[in-house]
Amino acid sequence: MAADGFTTCLWFEDQAEEAAHFYVSVFKNSSIGSLARYGEGAFQPAGSVMTVEFTANGQKFVALNGGPQFSFSEAISFQISCADQAEVDHYWAKLTENGGEPGPCGWLKDKYGLSWQVVPEGLTELITDPDPQKAARATKAMMSMGKLDIAALHTAHAGE
Repeated sequence: MAADGFTTCLWFEDQAEEAAHFYVSVFKNSSIGSLARYGEGAFQPAGSVMTVEFTANGQKFVALNGGPQFSFSEAISFQISCADQAEVDHYWAKLTENGGEPGPCGWLKDKYGLSWQVVPEGLTELITDPDPQKAARATKAMMSMGKLDIAALHTAHAGE
């Protein structure tokens, strides 16, 4: 196996290049890499984009225009660990804009149907606190939210 880890392949009907540019615009440490086009005799029109390599937040991806056979589901999601509420707000806004869908408990779908979890650092500690009452309050608060509110989670955890 190559020493540089895995590359995630994302299957799009025909929006691979658009999606790659979108993800690169959302995350720091991101760039577009090589682009490959379909040749003559392929199941997609010759010259149309087949794959786009890109890096988002240092993670390698390939976006593939594979046709309508497959679509994203919540069974796979990307989790974004956010340092503070400003980061939660930023990623939530960017990923739900222009057709994205907010979901429960910090989950959302972007405009391409890809699922994301926008999660503040420290959330796991709040909902798994050794004090079962604190953990239950934090969990109940989280379950009532769409975009996670760090201050409200801490308030619930503390019982205030």
